[in-house]
Amino acid sequence: MTGRRPVMLGIIGDSAAGKSTLTQGLMKLLHPRPVTHVCTDDYHRYDRKERAKLGITALHPECNYLDIMELQLERLHYGQPILKPVYDHATGELVRPEYLQPSEFVVVEGLLGFHSPVMRQFYDVKVFLEPPEPLRRVWKIRRDTTKRGYQEQEVLRELDKRECDSQAFIRPQREHADIIVQFYPPAGVSPESASGHLNVRLILRPTIPHPDMTYLCHNGEDSEGIRMLLGRDSGKPVDILEIDGSVTPEQAAHLEETIWNHLPGSTPIPADQFGLYQDRGVTRHSDPLALTQLLLTYHLLRAYDSGAQRLFVRRAS
Repeated sequence: MTGRRPVMLGIIGDSAAGKSTLTQGLMKLLHPRPVTHVCTDDYHRYDRKERAKLGITALHPECNYLDIMELQLERLHYGQPILKPVYDHATGELVRPEYLQPSEFVVVEGLLGFHSPVMRQFYDVKVFLEPPEPLRRVWKIRRDTTKRGYQEQEVLRELDKRECDSQAFIRPQREHADIIVQFYPPAGVSPESASGHLNVRLILRPTIPHPDMTYLCHNGEDSEGIRMLLGRDSGKPVDILEIDGSVTPEQAAHLEETIWNHLPGSTPIPADQFGLYQDRGVTRHSDPLALTQLLLTYHLLRAYDSGAQRLFVRRAS
């Protein structure tokens, strides 16, 4: 560490909402700056077999050491090392803890990272991923059957079992986010066939400053590719950036250049090096995903450049 505290980003959302995919692109964009990655799902109190025996889901606060998570988020905020628990998603087992020394940037992703006021105070930028439920179910089935050894019917049963906890504990965290990311299929395209055609809607709340993209503002619905709109979310005014999956390379490149121009001290990297995702074992590129990752990188670098080096925040009561 250099004496300044890390810049901390929280990426929270339900299981298979796209948190890891978004995080991987951010780490590429921030390279060669050091980034520490923390998954809050590592703080599970019970392993997979114990959860099944107890009839509790990983989404429930009582299934997680939230007090330890709060303490370790605070240590990371102060630039202090932690001995982080580790949960192996492939086997469902709790394994040897990991020693982590925070670097200039800390990206925290998981299910319950915004659950308490104590946790929320330590982030510079808070992001919530909110794909429509039919799309998230498709993503979870594909991931858990290919990477975690489940059968499709097992995944469907688990989704149904988790729904109550998702509604009670995961989705309410949306209200505490600075940016809400909604990937969704175009009209008339089913979630099963939408992988390469997803649009994204970014709800930009005025809780943090966003780059000037007013030149994208349009009043009508006939704008193609990229639109900046004024709207309301939870009854409050917000900016909404919409990027179509069918955006042309020229339109995407124009917005990328605009955002790069706002990044302090950064050298643009080729567009094909970020915005990547896995589709049935094949790596593909998405311009809406790339632009989302680039916008979040802007916020991290802005926070770092504008004095995030203050050494502490006042602890919530």
